[in-house]
Amino acid sequence: MNTPYQDAQSVGQAAVRTTILDHAIELLVTEGPAALTMRRIATGIGASTKVLYTMFGGKEGLADALYREGFARLRRAQQQVQGADNPLAHLNDLAAAYRAHALAEPAYYRVMFEQAIPGYRPSADALNAAETAFDASVTAVQACIDSQVFRPGDAYEISKLLWAAAHGAVSLEIAGHFPPETAAHRYDTLMTALGQSFLAEQGQSSDKD
Repeated sequence: MNTPYQDAQSVGQAAVRTTILDHAIELLVTEGPAALTMRRIATGIGASTKVLYTMFGGKEGLADALYREGFARLRRAQQQVQGADNPLAHLNDLAAAYRAHALAEPAYYRVMFEQAIPGYRPSADALNAAETAFDASVTAVQACIDSQVFRPGDAYEISKLLWAAAHGAVSLEIAGHFPPETAAHRYDTLMTALGQSFLAEQGQSSDKD
């Protein structure tokens, strides 16, 4: 029987990288940051530590790769949201996708936002790469402004405020402070209320219809 590393090798380097990162994040979740060593990861996938050092340079490089991978996955999740005729509906759909993705990948979410790897601090390059995960949100806000659903404003800054609200609610949910039976409703209520504060006409509906 092949090892996970051998199976990934047969597909290509991108698959090898994904296999390593997926096993690393699993170790982080199940055993904590102390288990996140190059030797433990290599043993778990049936590879040599040389493979990991060659690809990531060391534990700091691996942590950076996990951070970047988390935002790359978030960016792909946002990009998969289909555009809607109503620009505000599209923005709401992006917000829903953000929450769904965070709940589906809580380990990456913690690496991205909660310093799950002690001592790791993202570099300026990593932070810049992370910023691109929210390009779809900025574009959607600009569409709301251009269509006069939102009053004139800075799409980038509005997107940041929406992210801050979404992040706060999702973090509370992941931490268990918002139970499942209320979390979705609270999230939708919060995002709707914030969206309404930017409407060109305060009486305008923010429904997704």
